[in-house]
Amino acid sequence: MESDDPSSRSNSPPPQRRRICGNCDRPQAVCLCHVIPTTPITTNTRILIIHHPHEAHHKLNTARLLTKSVRHVTTHLSRKLLHSHFTDQSPFATIYLFPPSPTTPAVTLSDLKQTLNNHDNVLLIAFDATWKHAKEMVKASEGVLESVGAIRACLDVDENLTGGSIYDDELVLRKEPFKGCVSTLEAVARVLGAIEDKGDDIERVLIGVLREMVRLQAGFLKPVKLRPKLLKKSKQNEMKTLLE
Repeated sequence: MESDDPSSRSNSPPPQRRRICGNCDRPQAVCLCHVIPTTPITTNTRILIIHHPHEAHHKLNTARLLTKSVRHVTTHLSRKLLHSHFTDQSPFATIYLFPPSPTTPAVTLSDLKQTLNNHDNVLLIAFDATWKHAKEMVKASEGVLESVGAIRACLDVDENLTGGSIYDDELVLRKEPFKGCVSTLEAVARVLGAIEDKGDDIERVLIGVLREMVRLQAGFLKPVKLRPKLLKKSKQNEMKTLLE
């Protein structure tokens, strides 16, 4: 039976909450202020990020790092692109990132600059979500994308190859469905690297922020173990019959 004497109760202090950096909004132990540009990078390209609600509080989400690193970035928490997300009425050449499909081809990075024809005002739309949710978001946004004449652009993605890390081949922090899928930060960095006048420098800085995030996070997260694909129950029964 527990004693009612207050002096017998534990006087241990309550657990302290993690200290958060007021600049990069990350825990002090994984602060990235030393690699985030002191002055956000100015680009000719404006970036519009449609941020899926499920990604809003994910500790490995990289969209927030983009808003800290690049000046012309706007984010909207939404499951699809809306006309109201276009706040600037200036004429833009609009592109959005997503792999090609049988009905919707995509321009590769190597051809993107020529396709844009040196357009001064470019709007880059990125759907920040898991692969499953990104597919749903793009489908739900097709009407708006078509109405603004958006060009689909893609990185080098091969759906026939097994998925790996979106950050580093040796450290699997988030599992992707196939080889070539990357984080929002890396995807945007690669596009800017292809179309901006000082693209190589911009891409190098942004990828440097990403690599440092992974390096610091690696000390606090257990890498995701790749699981073998499970056979369907019918296949399992077939295998069992063959072995009997």
